[in-house]
Amino acid sequence: KNPGKKFVMRPDLYVPIQEKKVFSEASTHSGISAGVIKAAWDAAGEVIRTWATEGHSIPLPGLMIMEAYKKEFIEFMVDCNVLKFGDFTLKSGRKSPFFMNAGLYVTGAQLEKLGEYYAKAIHENYGDDFDVLFGPAYKGIPLSVATTMAFHRLYGKEIRYCSNRKEVKDHGDTGILLGSPIKDGDKVVIIEDVTTSGKSIEETFPIIMAQGDVEIKGLMVSLNRMEKGKGDKCALDEIQEKYGFPANAIVSMEDVIECLYNKEVNGKIVINDEIKKAIDAYYEQYGAAK
Repeated sequence: KNPGKKFVMRPDLYVPIQEKKVFSEASTHSGISAGVIKAAWDAAGEVIRTWATEGHSIPLPGLMIMEAYKKEFIEFMVDCNVLKFGDFTLKSGRKSPFFMNAGLYVTGAQLEKLGEYYAKAIHENYGDDFDVLFGPAYKGIPLSVATTMAFHRLYGKEIRYCSNRKEVKDHGDTGILLGSPIKDGDKVVIIEDVTTSGKSIEETFPIIMAQGDVEIKGLMVSLNRMEKGKGDKCALDEIQEKYGFPANAIVSMEDVIECLYNKEVNGKIVINDEIKKAIDAYYEQYGAAK
């Protein structure tokens, strides 16, 4: 995560990594043919392999830097006014210099892009071997709908969306679930905006498991705040330890700082020295153990 850090590359690390997918997506976004991109990739790879084999210390080109969609997502949160910096009081009572409110994604274009970022992160972490995307009420409902649509658009896989009701409905379409039922054999990914205490998982985990013989593949949130949960570890680590399934985020606050500190977004410095100092002080007090 440190762009200035040097690494000694081993030649065995330079192996084809999903080459067809990389070339195809690069061609789609750039308009350059996949063949030209592959030729450039191969030529650059030969230079890098030769340099690395000789034992030189070089940065990891394209492998240790932040994925492009993560940087785009961070700037997207800022553009949508979802990620803010200043003085905020959290539900926990903590005074925080930053705040994320996913409820401010309100337009069709914003929700379409948000679903794509979630879909990419879920595919990167959990693949496509799952059946249901479960979004806990209320903010998880639009997240799950937008992401199932994006997942189908990007990867051609039909995923069913599901959510819970806050109150059990006793008429018409009765029950506690919205969207698709969850049935025996289903593999489920849970999607949320952010979690600081794991409270929503405490509420929804038994609901999901009560539907039958179900496997939870993992949890995906948009931002890992990287602060203490109930103990000294961050909430995502605590969830993984307690429930036994992986918990990941599209980006972490470490990514956010790397992307925004003293760098302009739309002509404005988002995290200046003063805000960075406040964030550092916050993590001195509330930062999770690594």
